[in-house]
Amino acid sequence: MPNKKNPSLKDPELYETLREDGASKEKAARISNAAAKQGRKEIGRRGGSSGDYEDWTVPRLKSRAKELGLTGYSRKKKSELISALRNH
Repeated sequence: MPNKKNPSLKDPELYETLREDGASKEKAARISNAAAKQGRKEIGRRGGSSGDYEDWTVPRLKSRAKELGLTGYSRKKKSELISALRNH
């Protein structure tokens, strides 16, 4: 997305950083827009505690894939599941 302009992104630099760190498109956009509106410091105080996908078990990853409506996840390896979840 470096060459594309997306007017709905309020902080494209933060968006790109989050995507490079493995955040989904939706999550990166949500965080970057909230940070632009309320300030990065305020957003940084919040946060979840779900952990990294690498720490999750395969059954938990498959369950999350099912929740998100992904298909073909039952045959995927752990690394493929993580990639699919991050790029959803």
